[in-house]
Amino acid sequence: MRLFPNLNSYRNYKRFVGELTKKYGNFPESFLRRRIRQIEFKTPRGFPQYQPRTIERQNFYFGQHRPWTDEFRNQNSISSKTRIIHVEPIRDWSFFKGDRVEILEGKDKGKQGIVNQVVQERNWVYVEGLNCKLKNENKTKKSLGIYYQDEQPLLVTRDVALVDPSDLQPVSVEWRYTEEGEKVRVSKRTGRIIPIPLQAEETLDYKTRGTYVENKEKDTGEDEVLTITYEPKLKTFEMEIMEAMGIVEDRIPKKTYWY
Repeated sequence: MRLFPNLNSYRNYKRFVGELTKKYGNFPESFLRRRIRQIEFKTPRGFPQYQPRTIERQNFYFGQHRPWTDEFRNQNSISSKTRIIHVEPIRDWSFFKGDRVEILEGKDKGKQGIVNQVVQERNWVYVEGLNCKLKNENKTKKSLGIYYQDEQPLLVTRDVALVDPSDLQPVSVEWRYTEEGEKVRVSKRTGRIIPIPLQAEETLDYKTRGTYVENKEKDTGEDEVLTITYEPKLKTFEMEIMEAMGIVEDRIPKKTYWY
């Protein structure tokens, strides 16, 4: 759970929605603000005698569901209550989808797996097939239901460590710059670069950037971006319509006097 600051929750939402979450969704920030914001009361328009006031939800729960989904809105409905959970801030995020990590705590301690989901708002990662919990669905008096393994989150600050590809051993990493100015992850023990996997490029629109197929009807091509399609004019909207339709204003306005 992450709390929006009391008065500036709507304006400072960028501080709490992780950059990896924004890149995965590939949505405009204005859309994310509309999906997250929940207004309890707002002074209606047309009543200047009332002081403008807006009451909106301040505390939000961030879990496995993405902020733009209906599941997230149901978890954070106005009627629901949330409790404060403090999240340790991480300046340089070092875990990405597709990384090989080793589990340091729990029943799967010592096992290695691939990260299949990152929840940066909670410092969580989900490892494929590991740290699972047995759950049951559709259980009734006449049926045993369906049992399945549900992956549980792991804290990147305590429960997992990146694996060095050179020796497949867990290491701590730091960010450095190459001679070309590229920012890379480097193993503190071996000094080798740990590249960011291609799975980290995945978004709602494509798996990798190279496999994305451009939609000519919706996407703007490179040639169209460089083409100027708008020419500013010192005319109002009505004047532009009259010019396009060939309407000529020949009426003479009456004189008006101000005292």
